[in-house]
Amino acid sequence: MTIWKPNDDGNADLSSYDSFVTGVPHNTFARMRKEAPLEWSEWDGGEGFWNVSRHKDILALNRNYGLLSSARGIRMEDQTYEEYLARRTFQETDPPEHTRVRLKVARAFSKSTISRFEDQIRQICIKILGRTLSAGEFDATQDIARQLPMRMLGRILGLPEQDLEWLVTKGDALIANTDPDFTDHVLDQMTSDEFRMMPFNSPAGAELYTYARQLMREREQRGDTDGILHMMLQPDESGSVISDREFRNFFCLLVAAGNDTTRYSIAAAIHALCHQPHLLCQLRKSGSEIWETATDEFIRWASPTMHFRRTATRDFEMHGKLVRANQKILLWFVSGNRDEEAFNNPFNIDLYRSPNRHLAFGQGGPHICLGIWLARLEVKVLLQELVKRVATIEANGEIAYLRSNFIGGIKSLPVKITAL
Repeated sequence: MTIWKPNDDGNADLSSYDSFVTGVPHNTFARMRKEAPLEWSEWDGGEGFWNVSRHKDILALNRNYGLLSSARGIRMEDQTYEEYLARRTFQETDPPEHTRVRLKVARAFSKSTISRFEDQIRQICIKILGRTLSAGEFDATQDIARQLPMRMLGRILGLPEQDLEWLVTKGDALIANTDPDFTDHVLDQMTSDEFRMMPFNSPAGAELYTYARQLMREREQRGDTDGILHMMLQPDESGSVISDREFRNFFCLLVAAGNDTTRYSIAAAIHALCHQPHLLCQLRKSGSEIWETATDEFIRWASPTMHFRRTATRDFEMHGKLVRANQKILLWFVSGNRDEEAFNNPFNIDLYRSPNRHLAFGQGGPHICLGIWLARLEVKVLLQELVKRVATIEANGEIAYLRSNFIGGIKSLPVKITAL
């Protein structure tokens, strides 16, 4: 039984943020996978782009950074080269530059390092659920899913507790800069280019720049040399260090991406539990082995990062069509994760699905998500603690989706529960 069926007519405008306000237009992606796996989209807001919708094509192209470059931006929006240089993080670079920066922080996000945080994550989850579940009725996105990544990020980065709410609000304004519920400077409604040199073309980027600079100044004065942020600033083997701009852009990336994607994975999982009660029973009654597969299945189902953009470095042919050098290509991970050729019954949740070669973390290339182990651990532990405490969980009102074709998620999820 499927949890939710798409209601688009199969011809949604993928350049429009409004095409996603009732959920992902999966009928459109299904048509594309079947009939037009490489399809061109015009766009009133800039240059058009190619859409790649099949799992195997996304996997192959994501590996080929020589053909498809990240060094022109990772979102469909156009930007000048000057704007790109001002805004970019290591996500918007190709190897070997990408590798050089990534290696500076990879150890801090490794599986072995992140596993040490499990007890802290569990204690945070217990505290969140203890406070929230007692109400009986609440917004699961706001009161549960949003809370864990925010607090865990603070622990990992060593940020003051009193700053976390402000930081997440600014992170939302960055990564959800097309949704008026999260920012007053909605990307497709802006009439000024005042913030074009800031991350995501957002004033929140300027505020986070200032915060990051002051934070590091205070840490240096205290002689605080622990944590990821200090690690970022150390010279590499060749003696080079990242610039102030690179550091500030990376900090903005951590604040935005470190919260939103995990939040919407947790929200999607809770939404699934609302509509398929047998999943809750299955999680509660099965042994520990189910968590090795269930976590990735919920993340596949959520697919919070819906696409990344690449730019062709040269002309090439694919599926009988000619892609020109410098044209944009959108790799639709959210479509690949519902590809019938890659997954058996992809619109069903199979908590024992294995293998599960989903693309939610950008698998298949050098840009695989840095926070993959942290995201998995947060989703797993939160759900483990939830199923211990809840006998039933059901929808309790209309849900609302993010207005974005980049990050997909349920921004409001009213539920009611019966406690065990």
